[in-house]
Amino acid sequence: MIDSIDQKILVLIQKNAGLPLSEISKRVGISPTPCWNRIKKMEERGVISARTIVLNRKAINLPVLVFLSIQVAHHSGDWISELQNVVDKYDQIIEAHRLTGSDADYLLKVVASSIEDYDNFQQKLIGELEFAKMSSSISLQEMKVSHVLPLSQCAVN
Repeated sequence: MIDSIDQKILVLIQKNAGLPLSEISKRVGISPTPCWNRIKKMEERGVISARTIVLNRKAINLPVLVFLSIQVAHHSGDWISELQNVVDKYDQIIEAHRLTGSDADYLLKVVASSIEDYDNFQQKLIGELEFAKMSSSISLQEMKVSHVLPLSQCAVN
């Protein structure tokens, strides 16, 4: 479990992973060394899985965002391994989810520089994966993109 100080630290570093330790410790009301120790402990426990920078995909010429739904005729361990290999192989696939409660079995979130670029990518997938149905939904507008998780349920103190 995390306490209220850990929660405050997480709120800050989720919004800005580059925030200096001195600023984090000042804002949560503890000295830098205990603050650093708390961050390291949360990394060791897997609460913090990565510190990263989020890029603006449009600024780096990846304006097209597609949700690719895949329906599978025959589920097997081999097919899932095959899909995992494809997901790992292509950097254009930025998220992959196994679903329930929908017509699709898997949902891939794919970025591309153009519709033509996406079409070429999809054609590669068609040649590499066995599936019953594949459907693309192109995002017209991102209304919210956040990597900040709600933490109000986490604190024990």
